[in-house]
Amino acid sequence: MATVTRSSTGTARAAELFHALSDTIRLEVVGLLLDGERCVCDLMEELDLAQSRLSWHLKTLSDAGIIAGRRDGRWNYYSLNADALAEARGLLDTLKPRRRLAVRVSSRD
Repeated sequence: MATVTRSSTGTARAAELFHALSDTIRLEVVGLLLDGERCVCDLMEELDLAQSRLSWHLKTLSDAGIIAGRRDGRWNYYSLNADALAEARGLLDTLKPRRRLAVRVSSRD
């Protein structure tokens, strides 16, 4: 059995977040939720998607912790999890080069 290190855990989390954000429809959902909580019926209409297809994308975002859902009667409402978006931003920040690499210029005679 492999030992999970902090580094591999962070890498796995980054992959989970970025996978969830790697689809056009899921990015559109995130964009729509930037203005606040939305009913799944509104999302279906805005995105012109069937409920079953949208639900699959919402589950992916929810499993990654990017959105949270709540039930009210027969409808589900979704909102963004600001902490997960901040986490994704922080993970991106860790991908910045730590130092500048020297560029060698070769002289041609």
